[in-house]
Amino acid sequence: MTKILFVCHGNICRSPMAEYRLRALAREAGLQARITAASAATSAEELGNPVYPPARRKLAEHGIACAGHAARQLQRADYDRYDLLVAMDEENLAGMRRICGGDPAGKMRLLLSYTDTPRAVADPWYTGDFEAAWQDIDRGCRALLAAVTKP
Repeated sequence: MTKILFVCHGNICRSPMAEYRLRALAREAGLQARITAASAATSAEELGNPVYPPARRKLAEHGIACAGHAARQLQRADYDRYDLLVAMDEENLAGMRRICGGDPAGKMRLLLSYTDTPRAVADPWYTGDFEAAWQDIDRGCRALLAAVTKP
């Protein structure tokens, strides 16, 4: 089983959207026994909070539920628990490296580095554009799923 941890700043927008999107894609492909996904934050600002309402609505538009999510902070031990730690932007990558003490096994990458346009996932927290974030996350999760399941 491949264990993937998505990480953003607060764990209420982009990283849970990616977590639940990848779970849905894996289920649709019959790969839920091979892929597991979770999410975490680099900050402690939103600990315990649910998915941000506009992000929850965007997931619901695509038939994806996220009830029960509670934001949590990345822990150093997560580095050993997960096969891949996937960041939404460079700031998240820097925070992940700081919390985990580096990336000696090369497990940390940007989500969109799995696509042909490696860059940060659009941040809806500042723009309010949850559709742009969804498009980036959907494309990134599809590419990530293909990368980790290819023979």
